[in-house]
Amino acid sequence: MQSSRWGFLRRPRFWWLVLALVSTVPLVFLGWALNAAEPTREALAALQPTGSVEVETDPWLVFRPVGEEPALGLILYPGGRVDPRAYAPLAAAIAEEGFLVVITPMPLNLAVFDLSAADDVIRAFPEIQSWAVGGHSLGGAMAARYLRMNPTRAQALVLWAAYPAQSDSLRNERISAVSIYGTRDGLAGPADIEAARPLLPADTRYIPIEGGNHAQFAWYGEQPGDLQATIPPLDQQDQIVTATVDLLNAIGEQNP
Repeated sequence: MQSSRWGFLRRPRFWWLVLALVSTVPLVFLGWALNAAEPTREALAALQPTGSVEVETDPWLVFRPVGEEPALGLILYPGGRVDPRAYAPLAAAIAEEGFLVVITPMPLNLAVFDLSAADDVIRAFPEIQSWAVGGHSLGGAMAARYLRMNPTRAQALVLWAAYPAQSDSLRNERISAVSIYGTRDGLAGPADIEAARPLLPADTRYIPIEGGNHAQFAWYGEQPGDLQATIPPLDQQDQIVTATVDLLNAIGEQNP
C-alpha cells in the first residue's frame, strides 16, 4: 500500500512537470516585475535641464539647483513596478527650492532588491551635509527599513503614500519624518497610515491631501486597485512638494 501511494515519484513524467513549474515561476515573476508603469510625457519632459535645475540620468536621476551648492539632499526610492522617471517632475520642483534630489532606479523595479541604494548615493556626494531618505509606496516602506537599519546615515524620512512594516519601527529613533498621503488612496489609505502611527516618531508630521490618490504621487497614469482622485494631478503634487520642502527646510534649520 505504501509503495502504491508514492509510486508517482518514480514516474519521469512527474519530475518533468515539477521541473517545468520550477522553471516557469521565476520567469512569470520576472515578467511581472519588469512590466513597470511607464512615465507620462510630463515626466519625460522634466528630465530636460532648465535654467534653474540641472539633470543627470546615469547612474541615478539627479536634480541639482543651478548656481547653488546645496547642503541637504533627498534620496527617493520609487514605488514598486514604477519607472523612476515618473517622479521627475516632483524631483525637479523640489530641486528648484535649493535641494539635491536623487532618484535611485531599482533592480526589477522593486526597492526591496536594493535596500541600501542610499549608501552609494551618500558616498557619491560627500559635499552634502544632511540627508533625507524617502519614497513612494513600496519605496517609502524600504526607505523606512533602510533608516531602521542605518539610523545615523540620514536625518529625516519622507513617506509618500507609504508606511513602515511592523518590523521596522522608528518610534525611538532621533529622526524627523513626514507622512504625506491621499484621502482617496486605494492602496495606502488613511486607515493604513493611522495604523502605522506607533511605528513612527511621535513628532511625525501627517499631511493628508484631500481628494488625492495613490497614482498621483507620480506621473504614470492610473493604477489598479486605486481610487479615483477628485483633484487634478498638479494640485496634488503641489501639496506633495510643499510638504516635502517644509520638512527639508526644517532639517536645514536644525543643521545650519
